[in-house]
Amino acid sequence: MKNYNPDVLTCLANLSNDEVFTPPVVVNRMLDLLPAELWRNPDARFLDPVSKTGVFLREIAKRLMEGLSERIPDRQQRADHIFTRQLFGLAITELTALLSRRSVYCSKQANGPYSVCTAFHDADGNIRFRSTEHSWQNGRCRYCGASREVYDRDDTLESHAYEFIHTENPETIFPDMKFDVIIGNPPYQLEVGIEKDNYAIPLYHKFIQQAKKLRPRFISMIIPSRWFAGGRGMDDFREEMLHDTRLQILVDYPNAADCFPGIDLSGGVCYFLWNSEYNGICKIVSNRGKDYQSTMNRPLLEPGNDTFIRFNEAIPIIRKIIAYKEPTFDSLVSPQTPFGIVSSFKDYSDKPFEESIAIYTVNGIKYIREDQVSKNRQWISPYKVFISKSYGERGAYPYRFLAKPFIGTPRSCCTQTYLMIGPFNTSIECENVISYINTRFFRFCIMQKKNTQDAMRGVYSYVPIQDFSQSWTDEKLYAKYGITDEEIKFIESMVRPME
Repeated sequence: MKNYNPDVLTCLANLSNDEVFTPPVVVNRMLDLLPAELWRNPDARFLDPVSKTGVFLREIAKRLMEGLSERIPDRQQRADHIFTRQLFGLAITELTALLSRRSVYCSKQANGPYSVCTAFHDADGNIRFRSTEHSWQNGRCRYCGASREVYDRDDTLESHAYEFIHTENPETIFPDMKFDVIIGNPPYQLEVGIEKDNYAIPLYHKFIQQAKKLRPRFISMIIPSRWFAGGRGMDDFREEMLHDTRLQILVDYPNAADCFPGIDLSGGVCYFLWNSEYNGICKIVSNRGKDYQSTMNRPLLEPGNDTFIRFNEAIPIIRKIIAYKEPTFDSLVSPQTPFGIVSSFKDYSDKPFEESIAIYTVNGIKYIREDQVSKNRQWISPYKVFISKSYGERGAYPYRFLAKPFIGTPRSCCTQTYLMIGPFNTSIECENVISYINTRFFRFCIMQKKNTQDAMRGVYSYVPIQDFSQSWTDEKLYAKYGITDEEIKFIESMVRPME
């Protein structure tokens, strides 16, 4: 008979793509970022403000049990000290509180007969869940942005009002307590709309900002990598993070499944070490697949740039391109809804009629009156190029990054489904623009700013404008910018042909 005793925390199904259980192997990679002397310090305190399974506190307890064996030789005294004085957690639900206590104390009741800690006098121990209410203001929670219409509901339903972020003063949660390390995997987002207006807002950044208020020595959290390029309500947080010289280590997984098997999370995930005593450049670790890892010490922002370049191998290539100081392609790309016509627009004809103009829609080419165009009528008559405003792929690289562009003939417009590039005087110019978009070089530049399926005007800001009196190939572009064979190999490992 085989001796097989699997870790139950490796077998749990995730709550959702937004409330993800962290595998023990990933937890230990995060703990490895912390200084080793912490595990030998009987006064170090650790807080998981978003405990789901208790895996962070459990793995910390293992390290402290070993690290403090000489300072506190008696095993039971050592366990009692660690669990009562050093480890603290806030569960996100009553169920996860029970699960976390079971993982950490080996008993869902901290003072139960099977608990590995004999010093607790109540069932919660230091892992607790307190039902918290949203604070409604003009139909939204002023702390998290939840919709009152959606979440002001029966007490038997989960409200997602997480205690740690529903207060202006997180220091009152554990009064008079200084934490050395705040670590965890926060909920990622919250659905706040209803029916056709349903959408989600990010939450994870609020836990990081709240953790900073407690002034710990270290913060380490695993979060979506979408913040690299901004997102709804994320601009201030992104600026804060990218200019914070206390961000010492950033470990990135562009494919979330490489970190969380079975999870489909657009843009990937990352975890970081924030060190209050550090002031310098960041160690960037990029993982692709199980066997490839790239490490570089560099600023989070290249000089003169406002965007984080995700891949270390891209840095020398982007530097070569920027050195030319050419105008950038985003100046040719329209804002969202270029002609003021939304994607759901249906007031069109399937066939052309007298003085009609063509409109490119998600359902193909339709026909409308020119006076139905509410914006940018000056773009109707010239040639232009249309491209979808969004395009997404999952799994391992290489990706295409963009949908296929096509020529918009004179007397045409489009719905919000597309962006317009141009306008141009001739169809030849449009064909040359499309030849450029189809190159791997072009879409490699797009890759630097595109971490989600959205491909709005801003993702084109690293693409240099070329002379569109001629067509373009990767070979011509590689030669122009002095791209080396090794750099070409990297580009083509990330970007697949457009065909």
